[in-house]
Parts: sequence; structure tokens; C-alpha cells
Amino acid sequence: MKFGPLKVLQPLALVMLSVSCFAEIDDDRQTQVYFGDTHLHTSYSFDAFLNNNFSADPDTAYRWAKGEPVIHPYNRARVQINTPLDFLVVSDHAEMLGVMREIRNDTIQWEDIGWYASIKRWLAVRALNNALDDDLGRAFFARFLPQSAAEKGGDPVADVHNNINGVAIFGDTSGTSKDAWQDIIAAAEKHNDPGKFTSILGWEWSSIPTGANLHRVVLTPDGADKASQYIPYGSDQSQYPEDLWQWLDDTAALSGSRFIAIPHNSNISKGYMFGATTVKGQPITADYARTRMQWEPITEVTQIKGDSETHPQFSPDDEFADFETYEHYIQTTTSKTPVSRGDYVRPALKEGLALGQKIGVNPYKFGFIGSTDAHSGLSSPEEGNFWGKMAKDSTPETKAPVLGNPTGADGWDMSASGLAAVWAKENTRDAIYAAFKRKETYATSGPRLRVQLFGGWNFPQSAAQAENFSAVGYEYGVPMGGDLQANELNTAPSFLMRAVKDPLDANLDRLQMVKGWVDANGEQHERVYNVAWSDGRELDAQGKLPPVGNTVDLTSARYTNTIGQAEFTVQWSDPDFNPKQAAFYYVRVLQIPTPRNGLFDALALQLDEPPKGAATIQERAYTSPIWYQP
Repeated sequence: MKFGPLKVLQPLALVMLSVSCFAEIDDDRQTQVYFGDTHLHTSYSFDAFLNNNFSADPDTAYRWAKGEPVIHPYNRARVQINTPLDFLVVSDHAEMLGVMREIRNDTIQWEDIGWYASIKRWLAVRALNNALDDDLGRAFFARFLPQSAAEKGGDPVADVHNNINGVAIFGDTSGTSKDAWQDIIAAAEKHNDPGKFTSILGWEWSSIPTGANLHRVVLTPDGADKASQYIPYGSDQSQYPEDLWQWLDDTAALSGSRFIAIPHNSNISKGYMFGATTVKGQPITADYARTRMQWEPITEVTQIKGDSETHPQFSPDDEFADFETYEHYIQTTTSKTPVSRGDYVRPALKEGLALGQKIGVNPYKFGFIGSTDAHSGLSSPEEGNFWGKMAKDSTPETKAPVLGNPTGADGWDMSASGLAAVWAKENTRDAIYAAFKRKETYATSGPRLRVQLFGGWNFPQSAAQAENFSAVGYEYGVPMGGDLQANELNTAPSFLMRAVKDPLDANLDRLQMVKGWVDANGEQHERVYNVAWSDGRELDAQGKLPPVGNTVDLTSARYTNTIGQAEFTVQWSDPDFNPKQAAFYYVRVLQIPTPRNGLFDALALQLDEPPKGAATIQERAYTSPIWYQP
């Protein structure tokens, strides 16, 4: 997918001169943008099955992603994505992989675990089937949820209230999980079509001690020959991320496989995902930091269960910080304790700079992606074509079921988010994996916003208007995910930025640069700069812009593109640059307001407004950062 023609922002003669000046640039590094989802669950995930996804299997997920009509697993409607994806990772939970569907189908092969344990298992199977018969699988799911911590702080895995009793109910089910993994491999191999559609093998390691979400999506660009040599590693084997990384290292050596692990949207990690210490409460060392960045080069910053860029408590001067703030932990109690810095990526990026200054290695030098975490088998990040987090909350009348989720959340809390965007040379497993590794990626909350960011010291004056914008960026700078080293003159770096609207979606409100830095005393700072904007608005003395407006008709869930503009292209230099301070820079692009999925459903139910959640949403994209190191 290529960018459309750029707007003429300078006199035509100057633009033509700039184009001719750049005509000889070698563009071997040219990339295309591809959109996909790295976090999707099917009926092979135990929690998806218990929430009424009985039929949307990996094959269904890939057919949906490629644009084919499929049958929804709960409401049985014919459904179809508006714009097909370029790539997809089916990332079913490793824990009890495929077990629930095999129990329900009475095709599971049980291990001999003794008469007493067998009776307990028989009772659990009977309870499961009774719950599913009565449409109460969500209630049965509650027994798999952990309790909140006995005391706040400390090691959640070692906490007395930590449990994985639900996983242990049925005994050893590894044989069933091995067969399920082979099914998942077969579906991925069937649908992989290099250059047209990429299926990527993966799973989710689902550590959630005392409700602190530490999940990682593990993926590999390799195929069946290597993936068949192992069974996905689950949190029932260990709930510590260090043990997952060690397993990845060992398995890579034994099988020749390549892996990365993507931290789950961190907003409900209780501060553990990006803490100032390890999960065990130990100091972060240089070795820990290097190991973490070896396996976790990118992180999921937005998805159905909310957004993890930042929070008003940690970014009080950022008027857009309170975006899709999610209020529910995954545990048996519904209360949510005060938010933690380690739950959000902007504070984490700043913490990483501070730790790098202290120990010499930055453990939080990651890029960004978005994904859905849908459990319906359908990757549906479109607000007007959203088919639920779980299969059962896919219709207006079942967004808040009679028997609610034990966590307190329901479908009204969810937005249709998000997407992973990569700049890769081609649509293949190897090329997409390479983009993940070099962090040339970005996140969107759903729309296919096309965003590029380059940083450098010597961009030509009219580089932003060049027809070969990307080639200029690669020739004179580094792309998102890259590093800038100090130059001899200690001058401020420049950034080339371009954002283009989704052709089928709303206009753009503004383009912003988010900067974070650490001073000589180790103090952390941030600032958001409005760099380009629509509709002739003017900055006030504090650098703020008036709101772009809102064209959403709350009686019909329709909007118009009579405000905003289609694209921004700009070259910007940091006015507050200090060559002695380590810093990161990333671009945030905002759309004009559009209807949120809850408004569509509220109007269908003839309600005046959604019972929970906002009626409108200001969709956005976040690029991976560029880091400056003195």
C-alpha cells in the first residue's frame, strides 16, 4: 500500500527542483506499509470457548482476515471485514490449548490420574457441560480467574493468593494441546500466500498472577518443519517472563527457530509489565535488560481492552492522555487499585532512559504495535463493523449479559481496536519479522492511517515535499525504531513526518511529536508538540490548539469529513534540544471524532446514549520512537 500524491505546500518550481535533486538516491531500502493483527484468539482458546466461541477456529480466522464472508460463532450471522488484513497471527492461549472444545465434543483422550483425581475431573467436566448447556460458560470461566493479591506489592507469582487451579482441574492435557498445535500449524500453512497474505505462527503465554496481566504473544516467522518440534510454552510451566525467555533461547537452539515475544497491552499489569524492578522485585541489571530487548523488541500499545500509551495521572499536561482508559483487572474481584506507572508505555520509555543512564542498558527500548485481542476468531478493529471482544458480546442485546463477566467488564467497555502496522520490503513472514526486529512498526487504534517518521541531521531543506519521500528519509536519516547518535556540532536533530488518512475513514485533526527525556539529575520529563494541524487554527501561548470540532450526528451515528484534512507532511526540528540529554521521540496522529461502536448499538436499542463508554472516539496512531543518545 503506497502513499498517494503529496499536497503541494511550497511553490511548484521549488518542489520540482527538490524532486530532481533527489532523483539519484538509491531506494533499495524502500518499504511498503502492511496492516495486520498479532493477537487473535479462536475456539482453541479455553476462555474464548467458554464465552460461546464454539466454531470460529483458526481456518475461520484466516478466511475472515483475507476478506471472505464467514459465519459468526455466536449470533450465526454472515459477517465480513471491510478491508482485508495483510497478515495475521492466530495466538491462542498455550494453557489448555484446544482442551475445552475437545471436552465438549467428547473427543479428548484422558491421562490416567488415579481414582480420586478422576472423580474430581469428572465432576468438573459435568459442571462445564451443564454450564455450556445453560449458556453459562462465562460463569464457569470464573473458576480460572486468580484472586487479587493478599498484600499490594511484592512478587505476585509468590503471593499466597496466586493460583492456576483452573488449569490443574483436568490433569495433564498436553496430548490434546499437541494435536491442537498441529491443527493451528496446518491452518497457517494452508493460508500463507507470500506477497499477498501472510499467516504467522504464534501463541499467547498467559501469566496473570493475582490479576496482574503479564501476558506475552510469542510468534515465529518459521513454518511447520520447525514449529512441529515443540509445543507452545504456557504459564502453567512458569509465570515468570525470565523463564519464558530462557525457553525461547533453548528452543531456538534446539529447533533452529526464531522467536519474538510481544508484551500484552500493559494497562492492567498492576505496574509489573514495565516496573522499576523485575517481577520478583529484584533490581534490573544490564544482563536482564539485554535479554529482555533480545526477545521483546516491540510491545502492544492499544487493543480492545483499552489503550496503554499514557494516563492523565502521569501526563497531566497532555489533553489526549485519557483515551480508552480501561478500568477492569482480570481477577475475581472487580475493584481496580490506583494505576501504576509500569502500566503505560510513555512512562516506561522514560523509565528506560533513566535505567539506561544508571546501568548502561535500556530495558524498555521497544517499538509499538496495536492488535485486537479478540476472542471471537474475527479480527474486527472497525467501530462500525465490530463483532465483539468475546463471541457473546457481539450483538447490542448481549453486550451486557444477564450474568456478567466476573471482572466487572462487559462489551460496552470495549472499543474496536487495534492494528499492527509494519514498514516491510514485502508481505512475507521473513520481511514482516525483520520489521518487528528493527522496530519499524507502529500502532493504530483501528483505522489504516499511514504514518512515516525519519530522524536525522542533514535532511535537504525541501525533503518533506520530495516525491520520493521515503528514499530521502532512508538516505539521510533513520526510520522509526532507530537510533540517533550525537553529531559533532551538537545541533538539534530534524524529523521528517508524513501521515495520510485511511481512504475509507475520517480526516485528520493533527500531527504531534511526543518527546521524553532524562536530565543530568536523572529526573524524567515529557512534552507534546503540535507540529501540524488542520482548519487554520492557531496555537495559544502554551502551544495548545482549539479542538478540531465534531461532525458526528448522535441520532444517526454518522459523520462528515467537512473538518480536518487528508494528510500532513512536515519537517520539524526540536526547539528544546539539549545534546547532553538522552531522549526519545515518537509521532502521534489524531483523527477527527467519529462514532464509537457503543453509539451504533445504543441507537439500535433506541437508547439516548450508550450506558457505558463514550459516544464518539478520536482514533489515532502512534509510531515507534526514535532514540537520541548523547
